[in-house]
Amino acid sequence: MNDGVVTVAVITYNDAEHVAEAVASALAQGEAVGEVVVVDDASTDDTPRVLERLAAAEPRVRVVRRAANSRGCGTPRNDGIDAARSPWLVFLDSDDVLPPKAVDALLAVALRHDADVAAGLCVRRELHSGREIPWQEQLFTRESVHDGVAGRPQTLWDTLSVNKIYRRDFLLSRQIRFPDGAAHYEDFVFTARVYAARPRLAVTPETVYVWNVRYGTGRASISLRRDRIQNWKDRVAAHQQVLEIMRDRGDQELLIAAQTKFLEHDLAVYLSELPRRASEYQDVWWRISREHVRPFAAEAVRRATPAARWRTAVLLGRERKAANIRRLAELAADPPRLAPPYAGDTRRPLWDEADSVSDGMYEIVLDGLAEAPIGQLPLYVAADVRAGRRLVLELRLADLYGRTGHAGPEHATVELRHRVRGTTHRYETAWEAGPSGHGGWRATVTVDPAALCEPGAITTWDAWVTLTFRDGEPVTTPLRAESGLRRLVHVGRRGQVLLLQPHATNSGCLAVRVADGLAGAGRVLAGRLARRVRH
Repeated sequence: MNDGVVTVAVITYNDAEHVAEAVASALAQGEAVGEVVVVDDASTDDTPRVLERLAAAEPRVRVVRRAANSRGCGTPRNDGIDAARSPWLVFLDSDDVLPPKAVDALLAVALRHDADVAAGLCVRRELHSGREIPWQEQLFTRESVHDGVAGRPQTLWDTLSVNKIYRRDFLLSRQIRFPDGAAHYEDFVFTARVYAARPRLAVTPETVYVWNVRYGTGRASISLRRDRIQNWKDRVAAHQQVLEIMRDRGDQELLIAAQTKFLEHDLAVYLSELPRRASEYQDVWWRISREHVRPFAAEAVRRATPAARWRTAVLLGRERKAANIRRLAELAADPPRLAPPYAGDTRRPLWDEADSVSDGMYEIVLDGLAEAPIGQLPLYVAADVRAGRRLVLELRLADLYGRTGHAGPEHATVELRHRVRGTTHRYETAWEAGPSGHGGWRATVTVDPAALCEPGAITTWDAWVTLTFRDGEPVTTPLRAESGLRRLVHVGRRGQVLLLQPHATNSGCLAVRVADGLAGAGRVLAGRLARRVRH
């Protein structure tokens, strides 16, 4: 009964290398897919010829070719809505794929709950490493159905259009379209229009979309071009449209939820990377962010997590300074961590020592910190690296406004986690009070580099630590990378040659890269040389 009821609308532009794989993944969904409409946004490479061959070989493939490039993704997706002949619609980008049974999973849950829209889990697949990262996984833990999203405002965190199936009549009757032309973050606006129309929304925990991430290819998606200030301008402009949509619908609850989501997520994503940007970028980013956030409802800030509230207070109440940006980046990490120095005390923890008279600034109180359980505190654990025949990690735990000391730190378990497979090596240690006058606690773990080695491979291990306390629940957080980050050659007792590279990740956390043997070391050095030549 469900044969041929779904149109998969694929958009493409100058993507002859990948579009056939995307179309094949849509056709492989089975009999539910009645047609695959490929909208070619006036490609100038070999894409039109690839599509001609696909259409000639498969009657379900239909090509719509635009006469002029739209300079965005919204217009070709709108063309796909217009061209579709089936009652249900799924969107697909030409450099991504639909996993097996994705359409069946979405269609089944939509029909089972008589829904207008059904959504499933999307995973970001990093093609260079094979690692798969779920997108907003907390929204897709179980099957559920919702009449509108006001009762589940966290749905607004799912801004993707491609991990869903839509009843086409629902889109047409509500005149729901993507922004046309060169609008970026068009998904934000489209999904806001969908949510504001109060659809009956079904959710499945099944993986229904694979977002392929290709670093270093020149084809990074809009959301990965965060090193350009125009990217932030586009994102803020899209969020302004989202807020206007909620206001126009008169939905105060969704308006506040959209503002809270921006404070929790969007600001944090860019703040975590802000120390790496040029000062000119930081100045413009700070000004734009202030102007956008300042009119937010007080209730939107109140509903945010403590870390998001503190970040917002600093953004609005302090000038852009390097020290503030470094600490905010730490506070924007996942999980958040708050780096020293700590002003005030346990009863009244402060962001800094600002004096309202001499500095013209008001105190920023870290509300909620004094009452939060130890397991929810943004604890800061750093690691200095010493390397010889063994890899030694010297840990330092800061005393967060006296809360850490009151809980009584006892033990630490360091985990080195394989970045792709998730396997771990664990090392136990105990905390000792730091040197007099320095405060905090110290601990040491020793690692045999050979244990991290895989024959003929280059592996990366991320460093995490779980803290246990006399009073309170355990806390797990990444280790912050400090000193000793350098590449070195390690020779084991049996003459095994390893290339070790303790380094800081983009978020400042400690990771260890290990290359096996001279061949593995050669691959690392050759890769670095190739990058220098390209730049």
